[in-house]
Amino acid sequence: MISTCRKPSLLLALLPIVLTFLILGTQLFIFDTFTPHVPLVIGIAITAILGRYLNCSWEDMQEGMLHVVSVGLPAVGILILVGMITGVWIASGTVPTLIYYGLDVLSPEVFLAAAAILCSVVSVSLGTSWGTLGTVGLALMGIGAGFGIPVYWTAGAVVSGAFFGDKVSPLSDTTNLAPAVTGVNLFDHIRNLMPTTLPAMLIALAIYTVVGFGLVGDEAASFARITAINTGLSDNFMLSLWTILPVVLVIGLAVMRMPAIPVLFTGVVLGGLTALLFQDAPVKDIFTYAFSGYEITTGVDEIDGLLNRGGIQSMTWVITLLLIALSFGGILESTGCMRAIIEAVVKRARSFGALQTSAIGSSIATNLVAGDPYLSIALTGRMFGPVYRGMKYSMLNLSRATEEGGTLVSPLIPWNAGGAVVVASLGLGIYDGNLENLLYIPLAFACWTSPLIGILYAWTGWFSPKASEAEQQRWKEQGEEIMDVAQVQNEMRSRVYRVN
Repeated sequence: MISTCRKPSLLLALLPIVLTFLILGTQLFIFDTFTPHVPLVIGIAITAILGRYLNCSWEDMQEGMLHVVSVGLPAVGILILVGMITGVWIASGTVPTLIYYGLDVLSPEVFLAAAAILCSVVSVSLGTSWGTLGTVGLALMGIGAGFGIPVYWTAGAVVSGAFFGDKVSPLSDTTNLAPAVTGVNLFDHIRNLMPTTLPAMLIALAIYTVVGFGLVGDEAASFARITAINTGLSDNFMLSLWTILPVVLVIGLAVMRMPAIPVLFTGVVLGGLTALLFQDAPVKDIFTYAFSGYEITTGVDEIDGLLNRGGIQSMTWVITLLLIALSFGGILESTGCMRAIIEAVVKRARSFGALQTSAIGSSIATNLVAGDPYLSIALTGRMFGPVYRGMKYSMLNLSRATEEGGTLVSPLIPWNAGGAVVVASLGLGIYDGNLENLLYIPLAFACWTSPLIGILYAWTGWFSPKASEAEQQRWKEQGEEIMDVAQVQNEMRSRVYRVN
């Protein structure tokens, strides 16, 4: 339906965003706490007041929020299952077994690089970085603790690998969303990701390898710590190759291209059966582990701190943050604020380098503001598409830009859905005041170097394909909107805002 909203100016569109970030900054840097829920709720209220000033009806704003929230509901389902699988796989001995054998097999010097590679392989197989974080990622955090490696270094390597794999997996929801929004073939999209994704991962692996040799400290202390952890694990769990079976079967189902939610639920069931058969866990306790998490007291601080987690309740903090962030993004879109900002950016994109940089930057900004990678991909893809077609550049450039600014930057923003999952799944304790672990953000090298490489390519013309005759003909046949910068400027003056 036609919205009654007046078009906001750029300054008005930025106002609720700036005020919300000021509140977030006050909470973080002055009050020394980090619970972004309330600042984002206040941001929704500020945007609603602005919406009323712009003559937007509450019904339209509410519909906009509910529409965007509905887009994110599959992510809520994945978060619930990640919480369940974490608690149950600890109880089944699956995670303890991975830690035990990992400490035996891996070398401290190459651990960071190995962690990134392992997480990338699992994430490509599962098609979900979030599921990788809550399972294999959690086990790697335990192995890193055993080697005496700082938490933030291990988290950076895990995040680099998990989101690298998510970006190039044909099973990933974001990897399917980006080509769907931009109208390109999925596997063409994945191939076009490689020129930025592979160099970024190779840079990360080189840094992790060099740093790994420098992080190894007192070998005697490290050996004593590993011995204590492995002894504690073997005393409290039955460890065998059988307890790793849930991981193998879940990865096998994912390789068979089953959807993520059924695969993760199967993992919960397999974990519960493994706990029954090998750990003698009562059935009623398995329900408790799935809901409120696993609890154990071994006397070894590293084990207790790592394994006392999981369950649906452990994800309620993340789920509520996701719903609030999606609502904030929805009301910004329904009042025309997001559109006004992105159109102002598009207006100034007079070359392909500027256009590609703007698309990546807009995806990053939407991640920062709306807190959701899905919205950052969908909104940027919708808004920038006509200008790419007007410049006769392949839409593969835009689909890559949305992934670089959307999928890869998401885990680097703590109030974003991706960042919140990182913090909750890996037990970084940031929301409890352990702000030192925010250092994982610059140490997730593969995530932030890929967008930079993409921007470099845009300005040099490398790996920036022009639209083929076949692609241009397809645009015409499908009636796709095509406009140049001048048309965008005219459109900005006369566009009638619509709310889906």
